[in-house]
Amino acid sequence: METPSVIKDFIPAWMKFSVQAPGEILYNGIYYDPPAEEPMINMYANFRDDVLPRIKKLGYNAVQLMAIQEHSYYASFGYHMTNFFAPSSRCGTLDELKSLIDKAHELGLLVLMDIVHSHASNNVLDVLNMFDGTDSHYFHSGSRGYHWMWDSRLFNYGSWEVLRLLLSNARWWLEEYKFDGFRFDGVTSMMYTHHGWQMTFTGNYNEYFGFATDVDAVVYLMLVNDLIHGLFPKAVTIREDVCYTVPFNSY
Repeated sequence: METPSVIKDFIPAWMKFSVQAPGEILYNGIYYDPPAEEPMINMYANFRDDVLPRIKKLGYNAVQLMAIQEHSYYASFGYHMTNFFAPSSRCGTLDELKSLIDKAHELGLLVLMDIVHSHASNNVLDVLNMFDGTDSHYFHSGSRGYHWMWDSRLFNYGSWEVLRLLLSNARWWLEEYKFDGFRFDGVTSMMYTHHGWQMTFTGNYNEYFGFATDVDAVVYLMLVNDLIHGLFPKAVTIREDVCYTVPFNSY
């Protein structure tokens, strides 16, 4: 891609699979089409065969999978997102994830995905940050576009490019992989410019709707819920609240 300052190689924003080459930190997008005779045994397959039956036997009717989208930093629990449409190569192949979800459905289990639309990795070469050579193509520019606690970039939900990316992303996981719904990560951080930091919500209306409310983010959450339930009426959507009353590094 040619940016105002230099020509750079980027992974496409809609890349469906990416991997880390041995000894490398950054991810590389790849075209996934392995030969059928080339077996791969890893975490998706093990979870499908060994863990799902135990979950069913214990009486549960649903399972939530975390760290599905490709991410740069494993210790982030899957929250430093790099490739929003790509299942994490750490856990297996695209086909194995589909097989896992098919097996869960055979057992009568719903499969919910922990989807991260609240922020993204601040890497440059293998993620959305500085995608067109500026800091504002997908994110807010300046300090508003940087989450200092999470060391990540924050989306500008008023941007058409962001809406196209994230709305299509939600539909993609439901249609392509047959997830039954989502647990949206970090909704409080999305909805408020203070991100829930040192806030105690007591029930006062002004604490929920005021000058700290990111109206574009609230509208996005309305849009994505309308899209999900319009296309998949039985889909489940859950929000995760975050509220920090102590320093992040003390957890």
